[in-house]
Amino acid sequence: MSVYRPHSDAASEKGGSEKDAIEIDVTGVVSNPGGAPTETVSALGRHVGWLSVVFLNINNMIGTGVFSTPGSLLKGLGSPGLVLVFWLIGILISYAGLTLYLELASMFPHRAGAEVVYLEQAYRRPKYFFPAAFAAITVILEFSASNSIVLANYLLYTAGNDSPTAWLTRGVAIAGYTVAALFVLLSTKWSLRLANLVGFLKTVTLVFISITGLVVIGGKTRIQDPHVNFHDSFKGSTTSGTNIANALVKINYAFSGYTNSINLINEIDNPISTVTSASSTALGLVSVLYVLANVAYFAAVPADTIKQSGTLVAALFFSNVFGRHAGARVFPALVSLSAFGNLMAVLQGQSRVIREIARQGILPYPAFWVSTRPFGTPLVPILLKWLLTVLVIMAPPASDAFAFLVDLQSYPANVFSFATAVAVFILRRKRRREGLLRHEFHAWNIALIFTCFVNVFLLVMPWYPPPGGRDGGDVSFWYATYCAVGLGILAIAFLYWLLWIVVIPKIRGYKLVEKTIVMPDGSAYNLLTKSFE
Repeated sequence: MSVYRPHSDAASEKGGSEKDAIEIDVTGVVSNPGGAPTETVSALGRHVGWLSVVFLNINNMIGTGVFSTPGSLLKGLGSPGLVLVFWLIGILISYAGLTLYLELASMFPHRAGAEVVYLEQAYRRPKYFFPAAFAAITVILEFSASNSIVLANYLLYTAGNDSPTAWLTRGVAIAGYTVAALFVLLSTKWSLRLANLVGFLKTVTLVFISITGLVVIGGKTRIQDPHVNFHDSFKGSTTSGTNIANALVKINYAFSGYTNSINLINEIDNPISTVTSASSTALGLVSVLYVLANVAYFAAVPADTIKQSGTLVAALFFSNVFGRHAGARVFPALVSLSAFGNLMAVLQGQSRVIREIARQGILPYPAFWVSTRPFGTPLVPILLKWLLTVLVIMAPPASDAFAFLVDLQSYPANVFSFATAVAVFILRRKRRREGLLRHEFHAWNIALIFTCFVNVFLLVMPWYPPPGGRDGGDVSFWYATYCAVGLGILAIAFLYWLLWIVVIPKIRGYKLVEKTIVMPDGSAYNLLTKSFE
């Protein structure tokens, strides 16, 4: 099988596409000395249409965040007015981030995995460092334990168990995630169809909450004083930088997923135009519904109760408006369904990220990770995510699990988000230097700079002590534990790269050489071999 090797990674993408490479390479694989080979014909098929792009993003965004974080947000920020302002800030951050990723996607429209590709292409030196670091973070931290725990809480609440034991919560969380993983593992096409249905139902649920909130404000329900939280709505607002940073982390977490479909971009026809319109539609719809849902919570539930609600603020909303038996069982079940759809969407996207890491040759035994057999899905990455999620569900204290895991996943992600924003400028310059035509989508520079500043703020501010001192955060231990652990994982990634790429080859006297391998199912990957020449 012949494989065309362009002079650079961009040579196969003149004019923002890979048509030249496709015409030369009839096998559907373009070897790329600067990174993983491009599968111009997706080994995973093309099952993702415009509607699936919309719901891939909606399912990832509307998971549990809007139903579970308002309590911790109000506790940290101090006032309903400031909470609403932060949701608006979250919308600005998300739209800036979306334009950033759309530009990068337009540079590499046939490469799945999003960030893993863009970091690989932008940061060539030191060789393999960024791919290896991103691989370590992804393998260690890409779990869905927090959303699984919230799924379990709402399922048990629906069943009438308001105070489940920690082990019961963990057992239900593992069972829920296992079912989601089985759907994604067995069929991409049918798991997308199920996800579309779940996405539609969760959107309807959030629309219902929003409309109900407006009815509550109008004084047409049993709520005695629906405006109480809006009187002097900024009273008690925090001035703590740590609390503000933690609030932004949670807001970003609630919006995370607006680029999820880019992880599957090589499975989409007309990828850039489809992803641009569908992602903008999804983010716009979710943004409006998030703000209206929070207004609804503040109209129906007293502020002090919201602060103490943990992850069950939506359940309290339904109970207050419809009564415990009329509304507090049915609608929490719909929130559970929303969490389930989120688990599927995240797994669909992240399994492609892990597969793309393997295609770079970073993980050992790449063929094992890259293969799409026997179901036409990334089997081993799905199983890895399932195993990591189960282990994390079992490990931490249940009372602190949600807040700590959200923060821990977010901190290293901010490092790579900053690097990805800078990568746009690097890749623009590289493309100009190589004489390539203007790619299909360009982000505003102000959006890129804004994204950089936001990520720097989120990296620095969590280290400042909260008003309560060392143990004054939203967990029962040191407030900056997640920052230290996140940096520790990055340090492990550096040591992994240093030993694998620098120290061991130097001691043993060999160099790592890339070799492109194409498998029978059409999957292609780089195999790093040892050369003693």
